[in-house]
Amino acid sequence: MEEQSSLFLGLGVVPVLIISVSLGALIALVFFSDYFRQKRSEVETISKPDEIVNHKSKKSSHNNNSRKPYSRSQLHASDKDQVKRHHPLDINTLKGHGDSVTALCFSSDGRNLATACADGIVRIFKLDDALSKSFKFLRINLPAGGQPTAVAFSDGASSVVVSSQNLSGSSLYMYGEGSANSANDGGKQQPKLPVPEIKWEHRKVHQSRAIITLSGTAASYDTADGSTVIVSCSEGTDIILWHGKSGKILGNTDTNQLKNNMATVSPNGRFIAAAAFTADVKVWEIVYSKDGSVKEVAAVMQLKGHKSAVTWLCFSPNSEQIITASKDGTIRIWNINVRYHLSEDPKTLKVFPIPLHDSKGETLHYDRLSISPDGKVLAATHDSLLQWLSVETGKVLDTADTAHDGNITGIAWAPKKIPMGPDRGMVLATAGADKKVKFWMAPA
Repeated sequence: MEEQSSLFLGLGVVPVLIISVSLGALIALVFFSDYFRQKRSEVETISKPDEIVNHKSKKSSHNNNSRKPYSRSQLHASDKDQVKRHHPLDINTLKGHGDSVTALCFSSDGRNLATACADGIVRIFKLDDALSKSFKFLRINLPAGGQPTAVAFSDGASSVVVSSQNLSGSSLYMYGEGSANSANDGGKQQPKLPVPEIKWEHRKVHQSRAIITLSGTAASYDTADGSTVIVSCSEGTDIILWHGKSGKILGNTDTNQLKNNMATVSPNGRFIAAAAFTADVKVWEIVYSKDGSVKEVAAVMQLKGHKSAVTWLCFSPNSEQIITASKDGTIRIWNINVRYHLSEDPKTLKVFPIPLHDSKGETLHYDRLSISPDGKVLAATHDSLLQWLSVETGKVLDTADTAHDGNITGIAWAPKKIPMGPDRGMVLATAGADKKVKFWMAPA
């Protein structure tokens, strides 16, 4: 009996031992499996770091690509943009305007550029180098509710006359350099940049009509005292001559041609010429007194020869010629250095056809003109197209079919050669509805 009992107990213990060993082995297997898996991961991380980084990069790249898929047409458009940006004469772009750039002008030395923008701000850029990647600029905020429509430099590189349009009509402001402020920082006086101040203003000028162009120059003709004179042209028919520094009205005149397109003053301050609704261009002379003040603005001649309205005009650098563009499809160069007081009429020196046609073969017209400071190259625009022409022959020297992504709203040559890297050259500036100002060098 004792032997049978011992045998029975032995047989009962065996299954328990087997089950215990099996469970222990299973737990050990799970533990070591997890341990070796972690070790394997660590080894892979140490031995193949580049592979894992590359994998992450590929994944990130894949995610970026999935966010910005490019179709064939989009890539083609991008290629076109690259071509536009890299026109051989396109040398730089001023960005940062918040809306359409409505006008621009250079200072007399060409080292400053003023822009008027529909965001209500006038900016004066300092052009130390036309090829620079960034430009310092002075910011002028117009009174609330007004949009600048035109700008012209007055006396000095930081003094500008700005026309502003709002619901109550047109206003004219002259901003000049204000007094320099100082900030107290730990007992040390740190100078700040002068804040532009309004030196004079006129509200509801031109019978509240919009001012479409402003043109200014330092008068040097005859007995003129060198003061800056400003010509403002309304969308109506009236034109006003202002003293740039004081804001005094020096004279006014009227085209009596239903609607003005633009008006400008000659570089020497002698003549005012206007393009208006009709084919004839009226020219006035600013007569100066012996003391240098303006005596009167007298009508002296008309340029007759175009068959349709003149859209734009500009004076030659020596103030002896006028170049006009008309809807009749021609450009004319006129000699105005004549003895008009002896009834000698201005003469047409040259007539060139405008080399632009629409899809139907009809001749188009130029919207704006500007002549280079050496008098040899004429820049002309139509919508977003920009062309350079030889003043001597009328031949097209170069064309930028899409100079801006929108209509060109302003065009001006720097009056003198300005720095372009290690060299100096003639620079053309254009403004556009695309919120950009572009710099172009003169064609060879």
